[in-house]
Amino acid sequence: MTADVRIDVHLTVEDLAEQLRSDVHTGLSQRPRRLPPKWFYDARGSELFDRITRLPEYYPTRTERRILAAGAQDVAAISDAKTLVELGSGSSEKTRLLLDAMRAHGTLARFVPLDVSEAALREASAQIGTAYPGLEVHGLVADFTRHLDRVPNGAGRLFAFLGGTIGNLEPEERARFFGELRAVLHPGERLLIGADLVKDPGTLVAAYDDAAGVTAEFNRNVLRVLNNRLGADFDPGSFDHVARWDPDNSWIEMLLRSTRAQTVTIPELEMTVEFEDGEELRTEISAKFTAERLGAELAEAGFTREHRWTDPAGAFALLLAVAD
Repeated sequence: MTADVRIDVHLTVEDLAEQLRSDVHTGLSQRPRRLPPKWFYDARGSELFDRITRLPEYYPTRTERRILAAGAQDVAAISDAKTLVELGSGSSEKTRLLLDAMRAHGTLARFVPLDVSEAALREASAQIGTAYPGLEVHGLVADFTRHLDRVPNGAGRLFAFLGGTIGNLEPEERARFFGELRAVLHPGERLLIGADLVKDPGTLVAAYDDAAGVTAEFNRNVLRVLNNRLGADFDPGSFDHVARWDPDNSWIEMLLRSTRAQTVTIPELEMTVEFEDGEELRTEISAKFTAERLGAELAEAGFTREHRWTDPAGAFALLLAVAD
């Protein structure tokens, strides 16, 4: 039986280009300067992040995978879901653990991966379709912060938001995201969310500032993206990578610190940006949670936490929540 693979495009290359121009103009016009982390991910950025996930210091990916491997059958049994919707799907590698468990449970009928990269989504959807004959694969080229209403309807959906990506959203963004997600889910449908947990700052900082310098190159890659796509003239070598724990906000900040006073031009935006010696550009936050705090945020949006799975060290957690 061949796979039924369909791709709907709600986010075009032109849309992404306009988003990039808007984000860069807004983020570099203010102080402190900042950029959203989604612009790390051109082909080089994706390759570097894949290397990061295999570094000894970077525990989240392997820890979440182990938790998911141990708990996927329980997730399938509790949710009894027919459709798996994955937000920010990427390669959908870990997602196969859920697909396998749902298929073994006898309910799996449809997989809906959602990602901003059309090329990555098409490749991953084709691979899933080949690996799971008879499964309906309905991919969405879309942004989970803007296009949740495009997710196909149908009873018995389980939404998965893995990888700790929820930590890249600031508190007000998280509240808006949870609210919009709850508006899309029917009562009784579920959300499975992966979240990195608060732990000692040394472990956290090391995960974002590895000894091999891969994360530093990943961080600087955003400047290369701006050079390539907007004609900017950043010198990535004149920015130091900084990873810093902010205990007040319970998040890691990734920053690029200018090593000298310098002027950057961005012709596509007709923009000139002056950096002082030592001035920092924030490229990412990665919030860390307690299960109680995340459960409270979900409850505020209209979810009830049903179950939690974690590792023996309490480094990472998967939370299953049901829409009230």
